[in-house]
Amino acid sequence: MTDREDLRVRFLQNAGLAEVRRDPLPGDASTRRYERLTRTDGSTLMLMDQPPTGAQPCPPDASTQDRQHLGYFAQTRLSAGDLKAFVGAATYLSGRGFSAPTIYESDLDNGLILHEDLGSALFARLIEEGEHEAPLYLSAVSVLAKLHEVPPPTTVGDWPLLSYDALALKTGADLFLEWLPQYDPALSVSEQARADWDGLWAPLCGEAEAQASVFIHRDYHAENLLWLGGREGVARVGLIDFQDCLKAHPAWDLHSLLQDARRDVSPEVEALCLDHYFSLRPEQDREAFMRLYTALAALNQARILGVFARLITRDHKPRYAAFMPRMWRHLGRNLNAPALAGVRSWFMSNGLGDLIK
Repeated sequence: MTDREDLRVRFLQNAGLAEVRRDPLPGDASTRRYERLTRTDGSTLMLMDQPPTGAQPCPPDASTQDRQHLGYFAQTRLSAGDLKAFVGAATYLSGRGFSAPTIYESDLDNGLILHEDLGSALFARLIEEGEHEAPLYLSAVSVLAKLHEVPPPTTVGDWPLLSYDALALKTGADLFLEWLPQYDPALSVSEQARADWDGLWAPLCGEAEAQASVFIHRDYHAENLLWLGGREGVARVGLIDFQDCLKAHPAWDLHSLLQDARRDVSPEVEALCLDHYFSLRPEQDREAFMRLYTALAALNQARILGVFARLITRDHKPRYAAFMPRMWRHLGRNLNAPALAGVRSWFMSNGLGDLIK
């Protein structure tokens, strides 16, 4: 028995669950693992296991220099595996009527949580099995519109809700420069090209920071949403994997949902969902909103291409190569926006024109 397994066994014993059946769930790109626990009466719950990473999350009062010294997690304002973020966000969301898992037991020092099992009806799986995507996506958009009705709190539980600021956005985008040349040695980026990249994204990142105004999930897509048909209203959409939540521009979760890295969302459904969002939030200036929607989507797609290149190159997970063509298509479409003409020219002049067509 490994030390980690010993921790899990003792945690379950202390919770009175020594006799449960344990079924591991498939893993993803993170260091977390999940098990579905089944009691003798057939009821289920989930064990979340997040080994402490030893990384430093961003202190609320950290300066830019402090964050650069502390490293990637502080720069990007990711939770660095600290489960106080998950517990705090779950409590906040549940308190507002959304379906985040109820927390039953936790050992945050050792990275273990027992929480409600929201089932297996992931949006992505339901659609694969023949469900029409439009009603599911419209429900997910209704959740966002409801979530965006009120200003976000400064903290969720014991966890500070920080802004998705310019440094965090830029650090994410820079993964493209760091990892794409390692994935494809034919791509080289000169010092001048790096400086141009920084200058092109800086005003967009600054604008997004200035307009950070709502709670965001940060990874809001069909693999992190579950259908709970027995509930009502926005509670019909189950929410998971929100531990990296921040305060940000409301377009962030919307583009993450509608320009998904892992599955195609039809242009018709994207347009329908955008119309639905603006019908629920008529006070929004649609033209200004959509300018940042497109810019943030393009920045995030560059970030995700960098993440996929890292997963393939450093972590030896070649399956992520299958997602990259979709990201290039999304990126190319967004770079047609007038506000991103300079960014598009950067890609064209650095030998990436064929990939963004």
